[in-house]
Amino acid sequence: MWLINSSIGRKVVMSVTGIALILFLTFHCAMNIVALFSGEAYNMICELLGANWYAVVATLGLAALAVIHIVYAFILTAQNRQARGDNRYAIATEVNPGKVEWASKNMLVLGIIILLGLLLHLFNFWYNMMFAEIVGFSSGHLPSDGFAFIIDTFSNPVFVVLYVIWLCAIWFHLTHGFWSAMQTLGISGKTWFCRWKVIGFIYVTLLMLAFLVVVLAFGLKCAPSLYSFGG
Repeated sequence: MWLINSSIGRKVVMSVTGIALILFLTFHCAMNIVALFSGEAYNMICELLGANWYAVVATLGLAALAVIHIVYAFILTAQNRQARGDNRYAIATEVNPGKVEWASKNMLVLGIIILLGLLLHLFNFWYNMMFAEIVGFSSGHLPSDGFAFIIDTFSNPVFVVLYVIWLCAIWFHLTHGFWSAMQTLGISGKTWFCRWKVIGFIYVTLLMLAFLVVVLAFGLKCAPSLYSFGG
C-alpha cells in the first residue's frame, strides 16, 4: 500500500494525522479557556468527557493518531538523514537560499521535547482523571475534578516552566508543520504557499498563546478568585 511503502504516502499520513491533532488541540484549548472563567463549568465538561464509552473511544482514536504521527516522523527523519547525509538541507537551500527554517532543521529535537511534554501532561491529567475513573482509584481528588488538578499542577513552578518550554516547542513544530501539511496534500500552490504560511503562523500563535495564558494565569496566580471553585 502506497501510504505505507512510499515516502510520499508516509508524508500524506503525517499531514493528515497532523491536521487532525491540530483540530484536537483547538478543542482542548477551548476547553481550557473555560477554566479561566468558571471552575464549575470546567468540571462539568470534565465529567461529560470522563470514562464514558464515547470519550474512551475518542481517546483511543486520538492516541492512535498521535502514535502514527510520531512513528512516521521518526521513520521519515531517519530516511531523510540516510538519503542526504550531511547535505540533507541542500535542496531546500538551493530553492530558498538562507531561508531554511530553524524548525525544519530541528524537527526531530522538537518532536522529542513534545513527546516528553506529552508524557508529563498525560501523567498529570489523563492518568489522574480518565484512567483513575476507569480502574477506580483516587489520587487525592475526584477524577472529574479537573479544576483541582489544574491548580495542583501549576502551583508547582517547575511544572509551569516545563509547560512553557513544551508549548514553545509545539509552536515551532506547528508553524512549520501547518504549511508543510498543506503543501504535501497539494492544497498549496505558488499563490497559496505564502498565504498558508501566514495563516498557519497566526492560527498556531493564537492557539499556543491561549494555552500559555491558562498556564501562566494559574502558575502566577493572576486570578486568585478562580481558586474559590476548586473545592
